[in-house]
Amino acid sequence: MKLTDLKTLATRGESDRLEFKRTTGEIKDAMQTLCAFLNGPGGVVLFGVRAGGIIEGQEVSDQTLQDIAQAADRFEPPAHVSIQRVKVKTGREVIAVMVDASLTTGPFTYEGRAYERVGSTTRRMPQGKYEKLLLDRAHGKRRWENEPAEGVELRDIDRDEVFRIVEAAKSAGRLVGPVGAKLADVLDRLKLRRDGKILQAAVVLFGKEFLPDYPQCELRMARFRGTDKTEFLDQRNLRAPAFKLLEEAQLFCQRHFPLPGKIVPGRLQRVDTPLIPPDAMREILVNALIHRDYSIAGGAISLAIFDDRVEVWSAGTYPAGITPDKLSKSHQSVQRNPIIADIFHRAGLIEKWGRGTNRVIEMCRQARIAPPKFEEITGAAVVTFKVNVLGAQQTAKQVTTQVAPQVTPQVGAVLEAARQVVSAETLQSTAGLKDRVHFLRSYLQPLLAQGWLERTIPEKPRSRMQRYRLTSAGEEALRRAGNG
Repeated sequence: MKLTDLKTLATRGESDRLEFKRTTGEIKDAMQTLCAFLNGPGGVVLFGVRAGGIIEGQEVSDQTLQDIAQAADRFEPPAHVSIQRVKVKTGREVIAVMVDASLTTGPFTYEGRAYERVGSTTRRMPQGKYEKLLLDRAHGKRRWENEPAEGVELRDIDRDEVFRIVEAAKSAGRLVGPVGAKLADVLDRLKLRRDGKILQAAVVLFGKEFLPDYPQCELRMARFRGTDKTEFLDQRNLRAPAFKLLEEAQLFCQRHFPLPGKIVPGRLQRVDTPLIPPDAMREILVNALIHRDYSIAGGAISLAIFDDRVEVWSAGTYPAGITPDKLSKSHQSVQRNPIIADIFHRAGLIEKWGRGTNRVIEMCRQARIAPPKFEEITGAAVVTFKVNVLGAQQTAKQVTTQVAPQVTPQVGAVLEAARQVVSAETLQSTAGLKDRVHFLRSYLQPLLAQGWLERTIPEKPRSRMQRYRLTSAGEEALRRAGNG
């Protein structure tokens, strides 16, 4: 460092990265500040500069430098500390002690205590923050998701669900090559087993049972009357594998989001305008599933629908390095649960470029609704869509009753397939549709409501064994359309 550089530093004044010490008699205090710099972006302490940036210098001996070096040995973990001497006048020097936080991994303590910088002040770091930084440091190797699921065996994993997602990954082109038919081999391929032990991520994604050991794999959904939580209009809580939770949340939204529309001249069906773009809502729900803190045993994902807004809550704050204000700007992709996120990526539900929230904002603007608000509230990540649910519901009721489904080529294909007893997945595949919620809302449910299809287990509409078949009314519809 040159004298000109020193003068430039001194003129900046004390800040979150620079502090002045008149003499080396304040070494301990200076080391606490350097510890705070290490727990931030780094910084410099100048010995021999008075408050206000007045450069005085001091006499510097070899013992002075030894004292500073010995004091620097008390950082834990060991830190790289640079010490430089700058001559300012005859017999007097300024000592610059610098630390660069990017060269080492924190958090750091000095003499067993952690410090942080707030403006130009050094203070003790709260224990909770220090512990969170420790967890972030260990995140690369030890995370909740990649810890072994104690007592969980292959029989506790839903094989059908695993292979359903494998097929989705193949269709998306994100699982190439042979997979095999053995569940153990597939879990190994998906990095959901290590040394023969099933990881906790596998339970989140494909578990069968969640109580008593995994209560956090829960989704809470509610439609409230008005703008507070005083009165429920509908409520549902369930524990299930992550992809099932996503589908149930989308179905709940479908049931409670009014779909106002209008009849357009020249078209046989009304044009519907979703309250919230379905892809935007799905993106937020997926984010809640893959970024939440699963180490919080009492945590959950909550979907709350009010008259004037829709909220999605997920347990835990946003991942380290991500703040609510950054989510509406360009930002890096920080994954708290990279294994879980990878499976969602393979299934074609997310990208890995940190643009998910930006895409949501773009979709909302295109739909002419307000972009969502991102917040951290009482240790939870919260996303709020300000939409007039009640007003849209009232508008939807006033719209002309929707005409009967038209036997388009896709509808005709669905009805033809239903001449045999088949699953919803088969009908969706026959229609050539990738979006399951769109298929359910725009095809399956209207055909059921019209009486052209019927369930084989009508008393249990959500049964996993549910199948569908063509009715006599559906046969007549096909005949009229020339498909009979």
